[in-house]
Amino acid sequence: MQFAPSWIRSAETAKADCRASVSDADQELAFQRNALQLLRSRLMTTANKITIVRILMIPAFVTMAIYYGQSVQRGAPAEWERFTAIAIFLIASLSDGLDGYVARHYNQRSSLGVVLDPIADKGLLLSGIITLSISNWSELDPEYGSFPTWFPVLVISRDAILFVGAAVLYFLIGKVHVKPSWTGKVATVLQMVAIGWVMLQVRLLPLLYVVIAAGFFTAISGIIYVTDGVRQLQAAGHAHPSKS
Repeated sequence: MQFAPSWIRSAETAKADCRASVSDADQELAFQRNALQLLRSRLMTTANKITIVRILMIPAFVTMAIYYGQSVQRGAPAEWERFTAIAIFLIASLSDGLDGYVARHYNQRSSLGVVLDPIADKGLLLSGIITLSISNWSELDPEYGSFPTWFPVLVISRDAILFVGAAVLYFLIGKVHVKPSWTGKVATVLQMVAIGWVMLQVRLLPLLYVVIAAGFFTAISGIIYVTDGVRQLQAAGHAHPSKS
């Protein structure tokens, strides 16, 4: 019986070890690739894709709204820009219910959707209010063409206070429990109505009346949410620290 020299056996062993290590590396790479594809499929659901499209529609709406306001200021309103802005805003608003329906009906709820959905909702509302505050849409009656300055200031201030308050709650007690209030829902609806009032140039009531109603419920809902946050702090024992 003939035995191969030791150096040949060592080389063959090294080749086998190399093939084994390459196989392990391929398996690890395949595992990582499959895990990435699984994560992507769970995050990039149909519902989340709809929400992302809604977010991407916001700058398109703002652009058309500003362009139309500029055409009004030049004395030559480009109505196609107005109708385009209205169509974009309407589609983005209606698709809010669509992504929610898809997420519920097809079990596509995800942590990414929880983050993206309020960004799309608030982004659309705030962009509409801010844009229609700096861009006048009415050549004949400027009071119907834009919001008074205090309206976007009120809406932004309330949302900023609620955001900071939620962050403080999470930092102090580790959780935030938000109870949707009917005043908050009414405020959102009236803000949407106010935006539509300007874009459609409705004359049934003065725009200021609609804005005052929206501003009132915006402020009241903010007070209710802040009060609820203070109650949560008190329940957790952070509002009145004990004296040593």
